[in-house]
Amino acid sequence: MDSGKYGADGQLKNGVFKEYFKDSTLSCVGEYTNGERIGEWKYYLKNGLLKAVGRYSNGKMTGEWKWYRENGQLMQTGAFDDEKKTGTWKRYHSNGMLHDEGEYSDDKKVGEWHIHDANGRRIKTTRHKPR
Repeated sequence: MDSGKYGADGQLKNGVFKEYFKDSTLSCVGEYTNGERIGEWKYYLKNGLLKAVGRYSNGKMTGEWKWYRENGQLMQTGAFDDEKKTGTWKRYHSNGMLHDEGEYSDDKKVGEWHIHDANGRRIKTTRHKPR
């Protein structure tokens, strides 16, 4: 993955950017402004399905993001504020059932986190103190 701010011409990247896997399938697509990622970016798996989608602001992950498994099922959701995890995060079992959920604040787990088995039953609750 090319994470540099500058293009092959030595200039700051601007406009739509696409990167490809060695087999020429699309790896990611998004936009740069003055060398910083902005707006919605999509990342793809080698099989062509969506791997992740989310937004950037001033080159940093922000807002809601979603990640997917190779079979296309939702794997995880969460949000960022200035590239730090924030708000409710959820992960899912491979069968689509909720695995765990809880809150982040300033990139740290806080409050109660609930863990579920593959049938959706809550099997554990953990408590995290704010730091």
